[in-house]
Amino acid sequence: MSTVQWTENGTIRTARWHSGNGTPPPGRIVVVDDRLTAAAALRFARAGTGMLWRGDFPNARQLVRAMDRRIPEGSGSFAEARSARAERATLLGKVLVFVEADHSLQLRRVPDIRATCDHAFGGIASTLISLRELLGALSAYQWHQKGIHINALSSRLYPAYSVFAPTRSEYVDLVAQEPLPGKGSPVVFDLGTGTGTGVLAALLARRGAAEVVATDLNPRAVHCARDNLRRLGLSDRVQVLETDLWPADRRADLVVCNPPWLPGNPASALELGIYDASSSMLHRFIDGLPDHLTPHGEGWLILSDLAEHLGLRTRAELLARISAAGLKVAGRRETTPRHRRATDSADPLHAPRSRERTMLWRLTRSRA
Repeated sequence: MSTVQWTENGTIRTARWHSGNGTPPPGRIVVVDDRLTAAAALRFARAGTGMLWRGDFPNARQLVRAMDRRIPEGSGSFAEARSARAERATLLGKVLVFVEADHSLQLRRVPDIRATCDHAFGGIASTLISLRELLGALSAYQWHQKGIHINALSSRLYPAYSVFAPTRSEYVDLVAQEPLPGKGSPVVFDLGTGTGTGVLAALLARRGAAEVVATDLNPRAVHCARDNLRRLGLSDRVQVLETDLWPADRRADLVVCNPPWLPGNPASALELGIYDASSSMLHRFIDGLPDHLTPHGEGWLILSDLAEHLGLRTRAELLARISAAGLKVAGRRETTPRHRRATDSADPLHAPRSRERTMLWRLTRSRA
């Protein structure tokens, strides 16, 4: 962990630097308070200067919001929108706070952040952190405490910090509605279960799977999925493994995979559920599926077609990959996304988002 220095009240101070996405510390840090305007803050940020906040905590949040409103939205292509989003994150991340040795903030009207720090960061002390990252952790901790109600489960799930929450319920509904393959109780693999906090593994167990083996490479996601399955009373029927995609030397009657939907570089751990630079997970699922299915098994690929509307992948490329792997499409179910951005006309990518469909592709061996 790197350290940072700044001068405050004529004294040189040193602290550890924390950034969940690996952002390096600013080269220069100035101490600021409630007198700082959004325009001045943006000038500091664009010069690469970090601003250590020593004013009122609610005012710090208002400053970040005011800065956000002054930063132009990206327009045009997906690449331009991503670039604008990255620049926005960099600029807003220059407002900093100091977490004391007891995991508190010594600011006016500040909430108790100690439980949040323990949950999100494993406890950080005597550390500088971006206010924006801390606000994200506070919001995530509230989600973790109250949970998210999943209609298909008639239960709540409790997402952990930096684990992708299943707020887009349409893909859960697709899995809930699709008839299970074969007769009786299938053996199921859920690949990348941490993407939805274990929701698909839980749903398939509730639907009558004899056994569910769920995998994820992210230790935090694995812990989160196990915790949710324990809360649901399904730990005896679902095994969650920390492994890279496939369980070793196993075959299943049904393999379910909800890979990242967009080719692109993730900017944080949370974005790992959305972006995959080379579509590695999608390709490895398709290519490895024939060797992990029972003779009459099925693979369910849950995938948005937004990448097609953005010009990042074609339908022909996807179908060619499926065919080259020795698979065929046995069926397809689709639905319209219900998330906020799908109807937000102010979104720079509104046109492609308005045409987006979420699909469940049923894949079987070509020569089953």
